[in-house]
Formats: sequence, structure tokens, C-alpha cells
Amino acid sequence: MDKTSWWKKSVVYQIYPRSFMDSNGDGIGDLNGITSRLPYLAKLGVDVLWLSPVYQSPNDDNGYDISNYRAIMDEFGTMEDFDRMLATAHGLGLKIVMDLVVNHTSDEHAWFVESRKSRENPYRDYYIWRDPVDGHEPTQVESCFSGSAWQYDETTGQYYLHLFSKKQPDLNWDNPKVRDAVFDMMDWWCQKGIDGFRMDVISLISKSPEFFEPAEKGREVGAANGPHEHEYLQEMNERVLSHYDLMTVGECPGVTVEEAKKYARNDGKELSMVFQFELMDADGGETGKWNDRKPQLSYVKENLTKWQLGLRGYAWNSLFWDNHDQPRCVSRFGDDSTEENRVHSAKMLATCLHMLQGTPYIYQGEELGMTNYPFQSLSECRDIEAVNAYHEFVDEKKQFTPDEMMRYIRKASRDNARTPMQWDATANAGFTTGTPWIAVNPNYRTINAEAALKDPDSVYYYYQKLIALRHTLPVVTDGDYALLDTDDRLYCYTRADADQKLLICCNFSKDEVPYEIPAEFAKAKLLLCNYEEYPQDRLRPYEARVYLLG
Repeated sequence: MDKTSWWKKSVVYQIYPRSFMDSNGDGIGDLNGITSRLPYLAKLGVDVLWLSPVYQSPNDDNGYDISNYRAIMDEFGTMEDFDRMLATAHGLGLKIVMDLVVNHTSDEHAWFVESRKSRENPYRDYYIWRDPVDGHEPTQVESCFSGSAWQYDETTGQYYLHLFSKKQPDLNWDNPKVRDAVFDMMDWWCQKGIDGFRMDVISLISKSPEFFEPAEKGREVGAANGPHEHEYLQEMNERVLSHYDLMTVGECPGVTVEEAKKYARNDGKELSMVFQFELMDADGGETGKWNDRKPQLSYVKENLTKWQLGLRGYAWNSLFWDNHDQPRCVSRFGDDSTEENRVHSAKMLATCLHMLQGTPYIYQGEELGMTNYPFQSLSECRDIEAVNAYHEFVDEKKQFTPDEMMRYIRKASRDNARTPMQWDATANAGFTTGTPWIAVNPNYRTINAEAALKDPDSVYYYYQKLIALRHTLPVVTDGDYALLDTDDRLYCYTRADADQKLLICCNFSKDEVPYEIPAEFAKAKLLLCNYEEYPQDRLRPYEARVYLLG
């Protein structure tokens, strides 16, 4: 493989450090805990570990509010701990990708502490400040976490922009000094030997001028893909990324297929790939994700097909069902109502995703079939988004009853992904000897890594087989994609290159569905199935099969 494309055959495993493994009993996961579990990840067969932020942070948004980019959060350990983890990972053949959060900083970052002191401060223009308009916010733009995206600061009588929490002021990327400082910091990490960056909301760094024009309340003003977006990313690539052998993925809310062709372009001028979130809208509604809807398979098939065909030959896809910002995929796209359905649907979802073209991402615990948490009260929630949404829809707008909102939180809250990793059946799932920062899912006694490793038919070993197929079959990486016309409960597609052809069959329903294997695959080899027997005329509930021709 050529130097720039190792990540095309790689499988990435996302670690949410706070919830992965606690080594010192304070109830919070840490770097030494990660180091202790690296052999488990090497056994799984993944290639790359993406760490959610481990930098110094006051934790208003669980580490995505950074106060020092060159220091480790006290709760997670020290820089020496990080260096030891990096060396251990490399020794096991695992690469480390860091979370790069540079659309905004914490309001406790030294740059912002200076910026808010006076309008003449040298750091004033590191952030986005505006005068009040008629005694209130400069525009009606709303924060992603509810409420205005403008925060008044009495010291200088101006508002600063924060697209997220008010403790996350947005950086002014139009200031070349900001870009210099960010690129210098990135280079510092690259020289440490890290293997890439996942770039948080990177499509928001360039704001359109109309974003700052006064607007009627409710008028949508897009913050993504601003006029200098690609110019700044190409500058980043030229000054930092191109000097190292890295994997880069940009989190790009609001990105289209056409925009993605620019971000993840094959000429390597910007990023390796992007995260787009259209698939995550499969169960959205007028109140966003706070509803009772189930994802529609027709939407899932249409969306995945659009991206598979749209980027073919132009750019590279990233593939995921869930992450730290999404509920557990087996609870959302699969079926956790019975143990049998949970296991079958977890394997089916993995099959469907991992046989597509692109780089697959596994979120911690996904390889065990971990499920959503049965939240009963707001006091159990830790995520600022869910807490704010509860107050907005229940207390302020009176749109939902408390019971309704808690039902929606059980379905859609980001906290579902953030409950501790389930290692074994001992107290706190083996995550900590102390009190965990967020409750452990009560089903840990049956769903845990120790049990999975003892069961040759576990979800874990099924993922291991899928990863091995990606590593050994070029058609998985390079083959053309074609969607097959089927029953609306099935998702079947082929992957084909000059030498081989794959047929992937997935039943997304709890029903047995009649299905005849296409005639050309009558003598094909069955590579993988999540059932022991496989009748030729139907697919069982949540059944998945992979056939190989050639």
C-alpha cells in the first residue's frame, strides 16, 4: 500500500477516555486505564484508536472545552502517562489519533482570559466580538446547546460568539495569528509521534458574512462551510499535515456530497475523510432527536447509497452507526428487546456497515453489543445537551411532560454512549473500584468483555472476523458498490472488482423475510453469517450474510 492510504484498509476504534477504564479508583477513566486495556483492542484487530479529548479542560462539555492544548486533564493523568500509552500502543501495532478541537476553546484558555480583558488587548481578535444591537444580541443565531449563541461580557460591553456552550467561545480563524497558533500546536503533537487528528466541527471554522447580519428570529443562517473553509484547511495541510504520515477525519455537520469531495479529496490537499451526519437524521423530527420515531430503513439505504456512489472515485467515506454523541446503535438501528435479537442485530449492523467502502469506526462497547441506559430521572443525566433540552421542552415551552422527555432521553441522549465500558460482571462492571462519574448500565452482568471473550459466538469475535475480511479482501476496500432491489425490510448490496464479487444481505426486521439469493451467487462461498444454518429461501430476524464469488 502506498504511504498515504494505510487508513483505507484500517478500522478505527473510538475511545471515550472518561468512560473507558479507571486505573486509580476515582470513578473517572484515565490514560493508564487505556494503556492497561490495549491488548484487548489489539486482539480485536483494530488498527487505529481515536481518543476523545484528553487535554486540560474545566469539563463544561466533557473535554471539548479546552483550556490548554499542551497539557493533559488532571483526571486523566500526566503527559508522561500519555507518552507511555502512545509507546505501548505503537508497540502493539496500534496507531493513535487525537481529537483536535479548534473551532472554539474554553473560556478559561489563556487566549480568552486575555481577549476579554479589553477591546485593545492583543488577543482580542482571537475571538469573535460584536457590539449589542438595540440593547440585545447582535443576531438571533442560536447555540447548538439551546439559547442564544451570543454571550454578553460586562467587562468590555460586547458579546462574544459561542456556537456551543457559553464556556466555549469560537475562535476567529480569519485572524492569521490564530491559525499560526493552532498549526504550531498541531505540529507539536505530530512531533510527539501521534498518527492523526479527528477534527471537531471543523466545517464551522470559517463563518459566512451573512452569519453576522441581523436576522429575523427563526431564520436559518448556516454556520458550516464558510467562504474560507477550504482555504484554511489547505493551509493547515500545507503547513502541518503534509509533513507527516497521518490519518485525518473532519467532523463536518452540514456537509453535502459535493462539499465532501473538497474536504476528503483524493489529491490529499485537505483531509483523509469526513464525518457527515445525514444518516443520524434517520429518526429526526420537528423537535430534533427528541421524539419516539424509529429510523426508517428506506432512509438508511437511500442515504448510505448516495454517499457510496457520490464519493466513488473522488473522496473517501467514513462509516459509523454511533459515537460519543449518538445513542447505542443496537438500541437505535437494531433491537435490544430480547437477548437473541440484541446479539443478531448487533452482528447484522456490523456486517452492513463494515462491508461498505470507507473506513469503519467502532465506538467503545459496540463490539460487545452494549445498549442504551434505562434513564428514569434527569438527575441521572450528565450531558449538558440533554439537561438543557429537558428544561427547554418541559419547563419553558411546556411541550413535553417530564415522562415524555425522559422517554426521549432514554432513546436519544448522548449519555447513552457515555456510560462506563462493561469489562466484567464484578462491581461497576470492572470499570472502577470507586463511584463511577455516571452510572453503569445494569445489564453489565451479562453484557461484558470477559463474557464475550469466553464465548466463541459473541459479538466481539464476529467483529474480529469482519475486521479480518477488510484486511485480507481488496474488494472490501476498492470494489464498486451496487444496491439491490429487495423487500423494504432488507438491505442487500454487492461489492465488485475485476477479480471478486461480494453479496451482502441484511434483514433489518424482527420478521422472517422471503429472499432468494441471486442466481449468480448460487455457488458462491458463504464467508460470514450470524446464524448457524442458512436456508436459501429466506432471511431470519436480523440475519446477515456475506457471500464471495471469485
